[in-house]
Amino acid sequence: MAPQPLVTTEEWEKRLGADARRLRIQLRLTQAELANHANISLSSVQNLERGGGSSLSTLIRVVRALGRTDWLGSLAPEEPKVSPIQLLREREKQAATIRSRVRHPVTSQ
Repeated sequence: MAPQPLVTTEEWEKRLGADARRLRIQLRLTQAELANHANISLSSVQNLERGGGSSLSTLIRVVRALGRTDWLGSLAPEEPKVSPIQLLREREKQAATIRSRVRHPVTSQ
C-alpha cells in the first residue's frame, strides 16, 4: 500500500494562494493591480488567493509578477553535471578496455 501524502492537493492550493496573497499585500498591490501586472483576470487572482485551484499558467504569471521566480526554480531538478551522452561514451570506453584486456592479457616474464 502506498504511503498517504502528508499534504493534500487542496491544502497545497490554499498554502500557495495564501503565500501569494501575503506577498501581494507586502508589495502593497491590490488584486486588480496584480492581475494587470500578470496579464490575467481579477477573478483568476481572487481564485488563486482563495486556494480554489488555478492553472499552471496563472500561477506562473502571478509568481513572475510578484518577482518570485525563485519559487519556480525550487521545483525544477538540478541540471546534470555530466552529460548523459558523455557518461555513455565513458562507459563504452571502459567496456572496450576491459574486453581488450580479456582478449590480450598482459603476461609477466
